[in-house]
Amino acid sequence: MPTHEVLNQPPPLQGYDLFAADRVLAEGLGREGAGWAEERVRTLGRLAGGEALRWGFEANTHPPVLRTHDRYGHRIDEVEFHPAWHELLRLAVGHELHALPWRDPRPGAHVARAALFFVLAQVEAGHGCPISMTYSAIPALRAEPELAAEWQPRFTSTAYDPRFIPAAEKTGALCGMAMTEKQGGSDVRANTTRAVALRGRGPGAEYELTGHKWFCSAPMCDAFLVLAQAEKGLSCFLLPRFLPDGTRNRFHLQRLKDKLGNRSNASSEVEFDRAWARMVGEEGRGVPTIIEMVNHTRLDCVIGSAAAMRQAVAQATHHCAYRAAFGKLLADQPLMRNVLADLALESEAATTAMLRLARAYDQGPADETQRLFARLATAVVKYWVCKRGPMLVAEALECLGGNGYVEESMMPRLYREAPLLSIWEGSGNVMCLDVLRAMARGPEVGEAFFAEVDLARGADRRLDAFVGRVRAELGDFGAVEMRARRVVEHMALALQGSLLVRHGDPAVAEAFLASRLTDDHGLAFGTLPASVDFGRIIERAQPRLAAA
Repeated sequence: MPTHEVLNQPPPLQGYDLFAADRVLAEGLGREGAGWAEERVRTLGRLAGGEALRWGFEANTHPPVLRTHDRYGHRIDEVEFHPAWHELLRLAVGHELHALPWRDPRPGAHVARAALFFVLAQVEAGHGCPISMTYSAIPALRAEPELAAEWQPRFTSTAYDPRFIPAAEKTGALCGMAMTEKQGGSDVRANTTRAVALRGRGPGAEYELTGHKWFCSAPMCDAFLVLAQAEKGLSCFLLPRFLPDGTRNRFHLQRLKDKLGNRSNASSEVEFDRAWARMVGEEGRGVPTIIEMVNHTRLDCVIGSAAAMRQAVAQATHHCAYRAAFGKLLADQPLMRNVLADLALESEAATTAMLRLARAYDQGPADETQRLFARLATAVVKYWVCKRGPMLVAEALECLGGNGYVEESMMPRLYREAPLLSIWEGSGNVMCLDVLRAMARGPEVGEAFFAEVDLARGADRRLDAFVGRVRAELGDFGAVEMRARRVVEHMALALQGSLLVRHGDPAVAEAFLASRLTDDHGLAFGTLPASVDFGRIIERAQPRLAAA
């Protein structure tokens, strides 16, 4: 016999179109040159709001399992994944999240792919790791045309093939990377893994690699871009899981990391015991070769963090629109409206910057100014958006109260995932130092960045004054490394402010300028000035269920 009736609980946020429910994404897709992809993003948005949500939960509830040996003691070095993981990857590969700009390099392809990645990353973040690495490997692989001719068709296939067999026998393949080692971490020049030439030397030549990698994510990928020390210094190599004769390469999985988040994805420690590989790019030029891959994965860190922020805001605004306390809906209570609007504002600024950054990757190959802008803005935006993500998710979780602290709400998973993107592909300090390094090499990079910011010059005195202060900060290089985080934060705010003034909703732009570029704000979310149009900002962010 029922003891009570369940009342005052919001309906599940499911069965909705993640693209149609996101005005900021829909507006930005066309503005940044990918309006032609709207229907394909909409299609994925509908799929993402359906069964894929369940796959996300299942893939994280049942993490991967390492099998180092078979029952007879033979070394196999395999990782078993839950079927939900494979369904997510099949969906991502089928919709070209791993390869769209390389398969269809029309204007706006990187923006379209960013929108697709943004949508599916809201459902589950871990599977995005092999997708991102495969997408990012192509520019680096093209440094060696012979290898690119062999592997690019495999990496850009839209068939997901999880079988652990030689790549030549598969309908599609995925690529990973392994750079960091125990003793160095981000300081990859401290790597000790050695590469010994077998026949010939230099680009495309065969080598044997001996050493280890401290973090190797998605170890069931078919090949990996790795760094190792050759005679002329640190070099880049493509290391497949299988040898040309079809036997397994000497790529040994030592253990899987027990991680805070990203638990659907296997991250491993590996050892190379004379593992066979081929050199990519010039000997001794490993970092410049693989940096092409790293820049694209940094873009994906921005996309992934913006996606987590968007999903957190969707969950918070949805919950508060249905949950009542003390006589009225949470969404109608003034202080909660301040919190929700502040979260929505941060999310909108992140999404807007992410899409603009993706356009720079579209235009960079033919436009030197855009290439330089991408070079600097990637580090600037990666630093700031990925730093804001964990704080935003924590505040959004609190909007759900105790309901947000239980796993079924998705919020704990978002909370655990959020810090990773600030660490992956260069932590906050690494990003800030990269900004300083890029600007120290010549004025062109900084000029390209501020050329974008200055497109809003004269539109608002607060923005003009803020940009002037940022320029002054950069003009004083005294103790600049000590001040690097503040400088890069201000650069990011100047860029976001410029973009919102030019392209954003007027209520959003006004709130951003008033709260981020002046002193009229606090240190926590929910401290917007009372003059803000809270209702309009929240209404833009709240997802709508089909029945609502």
